[in-house]
Amino acid sequence: MVLPVLMNTITVPGQFSSLAEIGEFVTQTAEAAGLDENAVYAVQLAVDEACTNIIEHAYGGEGLGDIECTCNTVEEGIEITLRDTGESFDPNSIPEPDFNVPLEELALSGAGLLLIRKLMDDIRYKSSPNSGNELILVKRK
Repeated sequence: MVLPVLMNTITVPGQFSSLAEIGEFVTQTAEAAGLDENAVYAVQLAVDEACTNIIEHAYGGEGLGDIECTCNTVEEGIEITLRDTGESFDPNSIPEPDFNVPLEELALSGAGLLLIRKLMDDIRYKSSPNSGNELILVKRK
C-alpha cells in the first residue's frame, strides 16, 4: 500500500511555551504516517530536544526568532524539517559526552545532539546566510 505524501508546516515563536504545539503537530503526522507508539515517542522527544536547542543555542534565548516545522509523510515513515534564522553550528564539531567519568564531572554539552542521533534514523543539517538553518530528521517505520 502506498501512502499519500502529506506535507504540513507550522511556524511558532521560538519560546518554550511553543514546544507543546510543535509536539502535537509532529505527533499527529507521525501517527498518520503509520509509525508505532515507540517511534512516535522517539520523534516527539527528538523534535522537542532539537527545538529546545534552537531556542537556547541558535537564538540564545526565548522570543528572539521563529521556528518553522514542516512534516512530510513519506512511504518509509516521516521527515521533519526544522528551520530557524539563529546562529549556525556544525553538528560534526560537537563531541559526544564522555560518560566514563564520575557523575559530578560529566559535561552534558552534546548530550542532546547524541540523543537526537540515537532516536532518529537519519539527521541532516545545513546552514546558509540567506536562508538560515535547516535540520532534517527522518524516522522510518
